[in-house]
Amino acid sequence: MIIFFDDRPVRIVRTNQLSASETSRFEHIVDLRLEKLQRSMLTGHVLFLNSTTASAIQVIQMLEKDFPKDMLSITMATREKAEVEEKIKAQYKVIKAAGGVVVKGGKWLFMYRRKMWDLPKGKLDKGENSKVAATREIEEETGVKALIRDKICTTWHTYTLNNSRILKRTKWYLFDCIDDTKMSPQAEEQIEKLDWYEPADVKPLLIKSYSSIRYVIDSLNKMHNLKES
Repeated sequence: MIIFFDDRPVRIVRTNQLSASETSRFEHIVDLRLEKLQRSMLTGHVLFLNSTTASAIQVIQMLEKDFPKDMLSITMATREKAEVEEKIKAQYKVIKAAGGVVVKGGKWLFMYRRKMWDLPKGKLDKGENSKVAATREIEEETGVKALIRDKICTTWHTYTLNNSRILKRTKWYLFDCIDDTKMSPQAEEQIEKLDWYEPADVKPLLIKSYSSIRYVIDSLNKMHNLKES
């Protein structure tokens, strides 16, 4: 599970999932069996070993109270992954959404909205499942008809709505374009521009995008690499 707080990733992973090469990228590695969790530890890229449900909630509360501007990412390694994730979710009102990357002739569809590059997505209507919602949102926001090919990943991010803390779960899918003859940006959603981009040309767009969108594209690239290997 990966949750984005103020566009910074907090990952919950099983202890046995961490490789030696992965741990080398952390600036700080803290064993919570040996050290007491402190706010001063939330700087740079930090790895917390032996995390528990209690320490995970403590970290979340620290992030919610006064976000540490020097924090780049947090990884919490735990033997209680499922329990930690459920405890975190219980702290919020969970809203479900879905979206996708649409492909046409090898190019990907991106939108420019609120001065950021983004992908089409939106909340599930009552009674909808994620696949139906993602298909509907793509057509509403872009005018493009598309067909699901595969699941990419799931992202979570937090925000405030009417003084309530929200945790939004978004399921992302890979789509094939069926018809883009009516492609047009949905003005009601403040979408200014739509265009197709070669995967090699997407990197400059991602500089002015969200961490969650970069995570989706990174997950998609990993899918392609696995299929090619």
